[in-house]
Amino acid sequence: MKNRIQQFGFILLLLFSITTQAQEKQEPWTDAQLMPTQELADKINNSGKDKPLIINIGPQSVIKGSVDVGPGKEKENIGKLDKTLAKVDKKREVVIYCGCCPFDRCPNIRPAFNELKELGFVNAKLLNVPKNIKVDWIDKGYPVNQ
Repeated sequence: MKNRIQQFGFILLLLFSITTQAQEKQEPWTDAQLMPTQELADKINNSGKDKPLIINIGPQSVIKGSVDVGPGKEKENIGKLDKTLAKVDKKREVVIYCGCCPFDRCPNIRPAFNELKELGFVNAKLLNVPKNIKVDWIDKGYPVNQ
């Protein structure tokens, strides 16, 4: 009887472990590939620095100088992203952003970031917009499109 209880406990522990691992989502970007909003704002405002290519992969292009390809969850917009990047040096810094909602619920950032990786961009960044573009960019007074 004691042996069966131990076996049952082991099985429960194993099932819990498998379930927990399945729930942990592996993001396509690393922490080093998340760019703080202040850093991007400084790059936009500093005329002496090389500017990154900034691409909106969400519903609306807000950041000054950004290229709008549309929501990354849509295949045709991933095609627009491919076209936008077709002649861009793979070593150039490319920053994508959405800002429609918190990262954990955003349907646009993962497909677009995966595409950057598949295309071989070695300096790909995701703008760290944990809440939304209004709170994390506009409300901070960072540069916006006119």
